[in-house]
Amino acid sequence: MNCVWKAVVVVVAVVGSVGLLVGSLTAAEAASDSNQEPWQDLFNGKDFDGWQTAAGQKPGEGWVVEDSAMCRKAAAGDIWTKDRFGDFVLDLEFKTEGNSGVFIRTDNPRDCVQTGIEIQVYKPAGQPSKHSCGAVYDAVAPSKEMAKDGQWNHLVVTAADNRLTVALNGQQIIDMDLNRWSDAGKNPDGSGNKFRTALKDFKREGHIGFQDHGANVSYRKVKIKPLKKP
Repeated sequence: MNCVWKAVVVVVAVVGSVGLLVGSLTAAEAASDSNQEPWQDLFNGKDFDGWQTAAGQKPGEGWVVEDSAMCRKAAAGDIWTKDRFGDFVLDLEFKTEGNSGVFIRTDNPRDCVQTGIEIQVYKPAGQPSKHSCGAVYDAVAPSKEMAKDGQWNHLVVTAADNRLTVALNGQQIIDMDLNRWSDAGKNPDGSGNKFRTALKDFKREGHIGFQDHGANVSYRKVKIKPLKKP
């Protein structure tokens, strides 16, 4: 076999190997995708099917549906999913005139502050704090101010066992390890918080809720992807 034919054979062999490798990666990716849970709409944009008050009743009349969004227009109380969720990616948009919040993994909606974790929803602040938009309320301040005033904001919350991340308008602003919150009433940085139970001991599944804190607020495109445990 002359040198030219040897070169051809080598090229063919290499290309074939690369093709097999690409095929294997594609199969692996497909297998990984098949292990993922599908997205679920938590709000259908039409009514409050699947939602309730803290007492398990029909949501207050102050919650209305406008332009495919759930809107707090008058005093109505918090609104909660009937279902409970543990590990998940929660994806939604909000627009607010003031204070509200997204509660996750809330064991008892009647005592949401002491049995659930709140992601603060608020207007932009001059300086991020443990109470500004995107914060894990009273526990972790966002790394930067990403809220948009008077506009729709895109919020993504990922809860995977002890790991909690928050992204606002395309920027990750929270990366929290719940296991570091090992003392009641105290954050790892030494500052105090209002939790009578260490956050690491909060249940890692529960209801998702939107807070009525006296301000008009709207939520839309609310969906969730449950995550399978490894």
